[in-house]
Amino acid sequence: MESNYPVHGAGLGLRRGQLMEELEKGIPETINFMEVAPENWIPMGRALQNRLKALAEQVPFVTHGLSLSIGGPAPLDIDFVKEIKQFLKDFNICSYSEHLSYCSDGGHLYDLLPIPFTEEAVFYVADRIKQVQDILEQRIAMENVSFYAMTSTELSEIEFINAVLSEADCHLHIDINNIYVNSVNHQYNAKEFLQALPSERIVYAHIAGHYNEADDLIIDTHGADIIDPVWQLLDTAYQQFGVFPTLVERDFNIPPLDVLIKEVKMVSQYQMKHQHASQVT
Repeated sequence: MESNYPVHGAGLGLRRGQLMEELEKGIPETINFMEVAPENWIPMGRALQNRLKALAEQVPFVTHGLSLSIGGPAPLDIDFVKEIKQFLKDFNICSYSEHLSYCSDGGHLYDLLPIPFTEEAVFYVADRIKQVQDILEQRIAMENVSFYAMTSTELSEIEFINAVLSEADCHLHIDINNIYVNSVNHQYNAKEFLQALPSERIVYAHIAGHYNEADDLIIDTHGADIIDPVWQLLDTAYQQFGVFPTLVERDFNIPPLDVLIKEVKMVSQYQMKHQHASQVT
């Protein structure tokens, strides 16, 4: 089977500020790839552009968008998609992923909202993904998202995701923490959900921390350390699908780089465990 993986190993999301300044002193060998949100860099001045290019010459980059609003009612922002295409070209980035959700309706809603799990929505979203892929001239990846209120449930979450991926013929960006968060909030088996995803469409994964609001309510914050049940779910994913690129996602409460590197190293350790196991068998 041909690999869809645009990068390999363990990665870290790049955020401007202190983290970027630390990385400019030298990217640790532990970091095999990095990720940026294009919206945070378009448009940007020449000085910042040169700083990003310098980092992109050291390690491969992937992009993870924030505002495509693939399931939204408003028309796709075609000009924005063309800007994404130019951004990928300028920084020699081969992978673009987005959230399987929506975030705008005549204006930005500043949150990722769930799409109704209906057959009508499957075809609507898939058609919009195809439009984006036609403009970019490449497949994009859709990420499973966390959500807190159930939408129309003609289909289950896993049925909806798989139907969209198949109809759009796009890639899958797995968020391990989102699977765990939803499994607690909506009371389903995280491992069974994970195992129902199509391995052949995986490009890479996110793993992150969250906040426990209550025993039965978890908020996906990307602002805390990764907990053991989420690590165990990643371990299960590698056992099920083999090793795929995995990125540590941290969006706020960002600790010093050496603290984040410990989690990147943990990803590498799980990857090496399963690579060794596959070689033995």
